[in-house]
Amino acid sequence: MNVTFSPYLGFDGTCAEAMRFYSGLFGGTDLEIMTYAEAPPDAQMGGDPTRVMHSQFTLNGVPLMAADGPPGKATAQTGVSVYHGAPTLERAGEIYAALAAGGSAIMPFGPTFWSPGFGMLTDRFGTSWIISLAAPA
Repeated sequence: MNVTFSPYLGFDGTCAEAMRFYSGLFGGTDLEIMTYAEAPPDAQMGGDPTRVMHSQFTLNGVPLMAADGPPGKATAQTGVSVYHGAPTLERAGEIYAALAAGGSAIMPFGPTFWSPGFGMLTDRFGTSWIISLAAPA
């Protein structure tokens, strides 16, 4: 059994929009979005039928998963960030800029003593990100 950790993001009604954006930005080709309306009738899942019960896409074999929480009770990610190591400095800057649009910078993207490109931000969906040039293999 191959056991790993994978981020599972929570949203308050913006999950589908966020996951479509993330999948497009990172090049996901296998985005799946299931709303509560798509659950089998006998599952009695409850919840708003328009909200996302589960969604995911993969990047290099690792899934990014997300769902909408109960209306009014869901909160964006707090105290955790999603890290992404981009393959090139240029791509890292592009990803940072796309995620920062409508969000807020925590640490602007730029050179640091540990990386030629590193930045931290919270995007418009409330997800905190750490974007960096990936370390050489």
